[in-house]
Amino acid sequence: MPLMPHKQVRLARLVLDRSYNTPITIDDLSREVALSPYYLIRTFRRVYKQTPHQYLVGQRIAKAKELLRSSDLSVTEICVTVGFESLGSFSTLFRKVAGMAPSAYRESCPPTPTPKPAYIPFCICLKYDIEDQAIP
Repeated sequence: MPLMPHKQVRLARLVLDRSYNTPITIDDLSREVALSPYYLIRTFRRVYKQTPHQYLVGQRIAKAKELLRSSDLSVTEICVTVGFESLGSFSTLFRKVAGMAPSAYRESCPPTPTPKPAYIPFCICLKYDIEDQAIP
């Protein structure tokens, strides 16, 4: 029994979520979900209020934001990691979505605090025979 179009569109979104960092064309995606490219674009837009390409760019930018906040990778490394092939197009799209350049976004984000190790009271260590507790 063939999938209903809405199930195929959800499958297309799942494919984009899983392979956001690899090159994927609308032809590749439409073959994957067994819909014509034009029908996929129209149906995807009707369901998600954006085209598959807009969704993919959004996923890549969201991941780039996460990496800018939490890693020390360069902007170029992040660009490649999230699936963009051109630093120029990455920077332009990032600025369009986030309202600022990737480097400015990184500077505007507060540093992610390093979590402190959990404190385990000595009496609990004795009760459960926990040894070699590192003292920070």
